[in-house]
Amino acid sequence: MRRASLIAAVTAGLIMGAVRPVAASENVVRPNDRRIAYEGHWGRTAEAAVTVNSGSRLSFRFTGGSVHALFDVSSTTVPAQIYVSVDGGPKRLYAVDRDDIEIEAPERGAHTVELSVKDVFSRVNRWTPPLETGVVLTGIRGRLLPQHVRHNRQFAFYGDSITQGVMALCEVNTSDCADGTAAYPTLVADALHASLTQVGFGRQGVIQTGNGGVPAASDAYGWNYAGSRADSDRRADVIVVNQGTNDTAWGPDEFRAAYRAYLTELRTAAPHARILALRPFNGTHAEDIAAVVAELADRRIEFVDTTDWLSPTDGDFNGGVHPSSQGHRKVADRLIDLLAEEH
Repeated sequence: MRRASLIAAVTAGLIMGAVRPVAASENVVRPNDRRIAYEGHWGRTAEAAVTVNSGSRLSFRFTGGSVHALFDVSSTTVPAQIYVSVDGGPKRLYAVDRDDIEIEAPERGAHTVELSVKDVFSRVNRWTPPLETGVVLTGIRGRLLPQHVRHNRQFAFYGDSITQGVMALCEVNTSDCADGTAAYPTLVADALHASLTQVGFGRQGVIQTGNGGVPAASDAYGWNYAGSRADSDRRADVIVVNQGTNDTAWGPDEFRAAYRAYLTELRTAAPHARILALRPFNGTHAEDIAAVVAELADRRIEFVDTTDWLSPTDGDFNGGVHPSSQGHRKVADRLIDLLAEEH
C-alpha cells in the first residue's frame, strides 16, 4: 500500500474509533440509512453512528415481532446506558455492553422505536477514538419502514455536567445516578415539540477543559468528538448556554473575554437563533455573563437570570451543585414559559 493510501486508511480508522465492520447481510440496515432519524450530535457513516452525549437519540420504524440494534463495544471500558421505548410505551434500560441488543414488540405488525441515551460516563475517554465510552451503532437488523419525523423548531443546549444530567437521579457520580433524558434540555424540547441537540460535558467550562479528554467549550463546539464534525447549528431556532460553573479558577477579565468569544462563535454558526445565556444555578460569574451579553448588544442574545429558580433546601439538588430530577423539572418549566413566547 502506498504511503498516502496508508495514511488515509489509518485516519479513517482513527475517526471511527477502529469500528469493526458488521458482516454483510440483506437484513442489516446501515447507520446512515434515511429510515433512521437522529437527534443530537452523531458522527454518521455507513459503518457507524457514534455519539458521546447523554440525551442524544434516534428513532426508526419496523415491522415484525422484534428487531436487533447492533453496536461496536470493542474499545468500551464503561458502557453507556440507553433507554428503548416501543410505540411510546415504557422505557426499558440497557447497558451498551454487547454487540447485539434485541428489541421486542408486544405483537407483530408495524412499530416505532425510540432509543435515547441515558448517560455516557464523563470520567473516561469519550473524545479521542478509540473511545472508552459512548454509543457506536453499527446497524439495525430487521425490516425497517420509512418514517416522516417533523419538528416545529430546532433547539440546542450546550453546557457542562448539569446539562448532561449528571446526578439527576441520586447523589453519586455514576451512570446509574445520571440521566440526560431527565435533564431540562430533553424536558424543554419534548414539551415544545422541538428537535433536540443536547451537549453536556462534565467539568467543562468556557476556559476549563472537560473530563474524558474533552476540550473547553469553544474548542469542542462544532465537533461530535475528535475528528468528527458536528452538524451545523445554522438552522437552530434556539440555543441555550449554561456555562461558567466550572470556571471558578479564572477572574472576571479572563472569563469575560472567553465567554464573549464563545457567544460570538455561536452567533456566527447560528445567525438567526435566539441565544439564551443562563446564569449558572450557583451564581458563578453571573455578573460577568450579564455584562458580556449587555456589551454584545445583540437583541437575539439574552441573559436569563436564574436566581431563585432552585432551592438547596427543597430537594432541588443532588450533591450541592447538580440539580435533581425535581430541580431539572423546575428549570424546564421556567424555560418552557420563556420559549413558548416565541413561535
